[in-house]
Amino acid sequence: MKHENHNMHKDMDMQGMKHEAPVHNMHMESLKTKFFVCLTLTIPVLLFSQAIQTWLHYTLTLPYQTYVLLVLATIIYAYGGWPFLKGLTQELRAFQPGMMTLIGTAISVAFFFSAATVFFPVGNDFFWELATLIDVMLLGHWLEARSVLGASRALEELVKIMPAVAHVVMDGNIMDVPVSELEVGSLVLVRPGEKVPSDGVVVEGESFVNEALLTGESKPAHKKPKDRVIGGAVNADGVLTVRIERTGEETYLSQVVKLVRQAQETKSRTQDLANRAAALLFYVAVVVGAVTFAVWALLGNVQFALTRTVTVLVIACPHALGLAIPLVVALATSITAKSGILIRDRKAFEDAKDINAVVFDKTGTLTHGQFGVSDIISLISEEELLRLTAAVEQNSEHIIAKAIVEYASTKNISTAKSIDFQAIPGKGAKAKVNDKEVYVGGPSLLKELNLQITDTKVLELQKTGKTVIFTVINGEIAGVFALSDKVREESRMAIQSLKAKGIRVYMLTGDAEEVAKSVAEELGIDDYFAQVLPDQKEEKIKTLKEQGYRVAMVGDGINDAPALATADLGIAIGAGTDVAIESADVILVKNDPEDVPKLIDFSKRTYSKMIQNLWWAAGYNVFAIPLAAGIFTGWGIVVDPAVGAIFMSLSTVLVAINSQTLRRYEK
Repeated sequence: MKHENHNMHKDMDMQGMKHEAPVHNMHMESLKTKFFVCLTLTIPVLLFSQAIQTWLHYTLTLPYQTYVLLVLATIIYAYGGWPFLKGLTQELRAFQPGMMTLIGTAISVAFFFSAATVFFPVGNDFFWELATLIDVMLLGHWLEARSVLGASRALEELVKIMPAVAHVVMDGNIMDVPVSELEVGSLVLVRPGEKVPSDGVVVEGESFVNEALLTGESKPAHKKPKDRVIGGAVNADGVLTVRIERTGEETYLSQVVKLVRQAQETKSRTQDLANRAAALLFYVAVVVGAVTFAVWALLGNVQFALTRTVTVLVIACPHALGLAIPLVVALATSITAKSGILIRDRKAFEDAKDINAVVFDKTGTLTHGQFGVSDIISLISEEELLRLTAAVEQNSEHIIAKAIVEYASTKNISTAKSIDFQAIPGKGAKAKVNDKEVYVGGPSLLKELNLQITDTKVLELQKTGKTVIFTVINGEIAGVFALSDKVREESRMAIQSLKAKGIRVYMLTGDAEEVAKSVAEELGIDDYFAQVLPDQKEEKIKTLKEQGYRVAMVGDGINDAPALATADLGIAIGAGTDVAIESADVILVKNDPEDVPKLIDFSKRTYSKMIQNLWWAAGYNVFAIPLAAGIFTGWGIVVDPAVGAIFMSLSTVLVAINSQTLRRYEK
């Protein structure tokens, strides 16, 4: 029974992933249904409307025509107008009148005045305007809901293409099991062309795996035993046996979807600005509407006054303001997530545009976090030096020895055979290679061999703080290797890009002054802090902030947690599949420093789109409200409520189109 409940719970997790945001989906479907029902009912309203018949020069009557129109209009008002009337009530209860209040007020004024004309001689009805107005409003809200939901579900669509079945290996047999029933520890077979069913580690086999849709890394990753794989990644040519480590909501993809959803749901300063603009627009519309009615009523045309007032309320609706920010946010968070940039805090992401100082942790961020050969001084043929040195070092397990052997292999040097290998503790190693006695070791080895360093280049190299290794052949120094934590090529490009934007770049490291200075000069870093202990990094960030800088800290999210939390923008780099880094505002899945300037660029573009949308959403009212109020009536320019609704909806369309241009920056 316990096992069944466990499986049922996991199945619910998977279903939750595959059918996320059900409330939003139901809301969208409800608007769609209401739109088509009201559109169908609007047809007879239009056909039997006296105004439409007069304009189109036809006559069509039926018994109790005005009462039939009233019934149809009542259904449209109550059924189709319910979302707006409900919104009006909620806004007024919260003392935050806005878009729904304007729409609800407009359709209510139109309905009750038209209903009054059926029983009292107060003027002509405008049932057809009411019906078309509600139709346009429902259409606009339906399209808005679909746009936002579509953008925010872009990542969740990935979950839908997850494999439904996994090939589980049990007692030498292969059984096809629903992915929802996978358990931690299960062994699964992933054949060429198939998707990895869930997060795990390779226990057998070798292949290239495409993780582009998940991490933004376009280059297929080579996977071998002990390497981790992500659920949803596509296996290329080899057969892999994978031990499952995460299932359901614990998987990388589920965590990313959850993270994106949280970022989309949190409010930002720009959203607050949009809300204030909507509230301001409401008060402007109410005042202008009241003045419009008073002026036209005093001129003796109450019917026209009411029409103008309704048009003002409709055309001023900040409909597009409701879409201006959420749609951009939905798109931005989905686009960045697909590029391996995960946003935990929206406000911090928006503030990234104002960053003017970036602090990088050195080890594992600007560098690879592993030793590599950086310099060679060869007193014999370099090829011969590498061949003989690697022949000795290939027998050693030391990290420095491995780095020299690896460097030789990248130069396609065929390693010679060595005999009589002997490790010299704390100093190096020796062996015979091609009848030559070859020693490889540090300065202490030279002392033992009574050799002196006279070459100025070697002396200068030692001052850089790098680890220096000597090769001695038949009693004479034949060459020198300098090893350091290799700088990433991407680091160079990232720092150049940041400096080109006028952003100062700093480096934090626990290494010695010489090492820090060497790396800083190599990369063109503005300044650095050397010999900084992990618990002191936070103080350095505070110092920069006190100097007036808006600081972004880039680190690994573990030792750098306090510094990441202190910075204006904390960026955890190289997080891989670990998206649960609480101290970071933004998580860079790939270990690529170039994503830092990309993040800042995208923040600027996103903010720019938000401001553009606010102008598209509200700026048109500068011209539209006077037009709706009837100022240009003397020139024969009159806007009906339904036409006003179309104008208002057009601003929504423009906002949606403008937001979609963000996709140009999608990888």
